[in-house]
Amino acid sequence: MPKVLVSDKLSETAVQIFRDRGVEVDYLPDLGKDKEKLAEVIGQYDGLAIRSATKVTEKLLQNATNLKVIGRAGIGVDNVDIPAASKKGVIVMNTPFGNSVTTAEHAIAMMFAVARQLPEASASTHAGKWEKNRFMGVELFNKTLGVIGAGNIGSIVIDRALGLHMKVLAYDPFLSPERAKEIGVTKVELDDLLAKSDFITFHVPLTEKTKNILSREAIAKLKPGVRIINCARGGLVDEEALAEALKEGRVAGAAFDVFAVEPATESPLFNLPNVVVTPHLGASTTEAQENVALQVAEQMSDYLLTGAVQNALNMPSVTAEEAAVMGPWIKLAGHLGAFVGQMTDEPIKAINVLYDGVAATMNLNALNAAVIAGVMKATNPDVNMVSAPVMAAERGVQVATTTQAKTGVFDGYIKVTMVTDTRERSIAGTVFSDGKPRFIQIRGINIDAEIGEHMLYTRNKDVPGVIGALGTTLGDLGVNIANFTLGRTKSGDDAIAILYLDEPLKPEVVDALNATGKFIQVRPISFEV
Repeated sequence: MPKVLVSDKLSETAVQIFRDRGVEVDYLPDLGKDKEKLAEVIGQYDGLAIRSATKVTEKLLQNATNLKVIGRAGIGVDNVDIPAASKKGVIVMNTPFGNSVTTAEHAIAMMFAVARQLPEASASTHAGKWEKNRFMGVELFNKTLGVIGAGNIGSIVIDRALGLHMKVLAYDPFLSPERAKEIGVTKVELDDLLAKSDFITFHVPLTEKTKNILSREAIAKLKPGVRIINCARGGLVDEEALAEALKEGRVAGAAFDVFAVEPATESPLFNLPNVVVTPHLGASTTEAQENVALQVAEQMSDYLLTGAVQNALNMPSVTAEEAAVMGPWIKLAGHLGAFVGQMTDEPIKAINVLYDGVAATMNLNALNAAVIAGVMKATNPDVNMVSAPVMAAERGVQVATTTQAKTGVFDGYIKVTMVTDTRERSIAGTVFSDGKPRFIQIRGINIDAEIGEHMLYTRNKDVPGVIGALGTTLGDLGVNIANFTLGRTKSGDDAIAILYLDEPLKPEVVDALNATGKFIQVRPISFEV
């Protein structure tokens, strides 16, 4: 009988699901806070069910000699070392949609609270004051709401806002015009949203592209009297610059559930008038906690008893037989998607995937899911191979699959083409006999590039001196090259280089390469290897 440890607080109903399904379960909700004790006992268990308190580190996993699956009740997996789990052969599952409504409702509640100054008015009345004339709020009716991120949670917020008869603007690079029309919003660029919105709410994950998206410079572009709501992730907003704008009266109010540093015992936003703050309550409702707990118990039981995989972040939904053959090809598909996802800043209209030879005979649903997940991870690190196709469909991204018999020197290959309004971008790869994925073509240029965790892609005109400038600049700045691949269309035309590096590329290195004036494009790229 499989054995599961529940090391965080989960509902008793969820614990009972394990028992009813025939899984032995130990419910020790405080154990997750004791790293040493958890490390002592983790070797006894096949499964580990957690929330946010338990930290699953590489060190802990070294002791998890029998562990097969980790289930996170909720979407966030910041507390799980997924690469280490993958190396250990441990599946990591989450419940991506169980608390979406709750989080969206909290954003709406916070919008009402800051519009009518409810917390301050409540505190004043509790204190025995009757300051009826002090608290002059604003209606939501007919106001313009700017939604940054129109995915799963953002679309629920949009639906509720339209029900309040608000006008809604949406900024989301993955939102197609067709999808925007379907959900009833006007798709705009970020600067337009900042200039026209009476309220702004965030529903995006924290990534390199979204970090500090409401920067000091962006705050200067805001419509006077705007109110800012953030129930998504800390770090999306420059809290210090926003506090200054609030003190100056350029921003009328703010409502924050998340902060750059958590637990937030201090913040520039604290103790300012008309600033509503809550301690990361986005998913804290009875219904949401119950939903995600029940879901994770069912998913883990399914896997331990039948081998079925659902909502896994590091494994697609495939049978055990398929996984043995497809493993390297799934990894390749994810790498191809990750490349085009990180290289593309504009809205994606379509993802076209060509499967050649042996690749065309495999589980294409799983391979497609891996491609799409690779693409979407550039903007949403929490995405997995189950939720990625759903998210792509929500954004109106068309996914087309083509198969063909073997056509070239390789037994098979996968080619991914990204289509936007302005360009098409393609990359192809294969799996060699050593089981390692390789990139074999970029922009129609043939190459043979090993894939590493940290890479650099450059494009230039094929003229003398470029490779020397590249090597010299990297060397001068202490960047070590593990592997270096070159390719070109023809003499004097476009040329590309893809470098495998030992460490992540620092921004100052990118700046230095651009400053040489020799490159059309310089782009650091990372892969989960």
